[in-house]
Amino acid sequence: MKQGIHPDWHHDTKVTCSCGNTFTIGSITDTLQVDICNKCHPFFTGELKFVDRQGRVDKFKKKMEAAANRQKTRKAKRSDDQQSEAKSYREILREQQAAMRKSSKDAAKAAQPAADTTADPDKTTSSAN
Repeated sequence: MKQGIHPDWHHDTKVTCSCGNTFTIGSITDTLQVDICNKCHPFFTGELKFVDRQGRVDKFKKKMEAAANRQKTRKAKRSDDQQSEAKSYREILREQQAAMRKSSKDAAKAAQPAADTTADPDKTTSSAN
């Protein structure tokens, strides 16, 4: 066996369980903390015991509640959007075309007075038609 490459071995490592049971084993650490031992494990005791390590069940339940709330808000938002935008594509297209026509007429009206000022003042044009 090579020297200096192996961890230190402790023959008297103290193991402490969450139920209060303690015993000694051999390990590379001085102390160990465990959640379940042979005195409290359901297989050895024959009793059904619920073990929640670090609040995993509560954490999962919170995550599921948050997901359900997000789905509810998304559905509510979708229904609001659908109610406010109940127009068909045809109606939207017609509104856009009307807006374009109006803007082109406004641009044409704005361009006409500028064209009249550049015209020869001696010529008279009749715009009564």
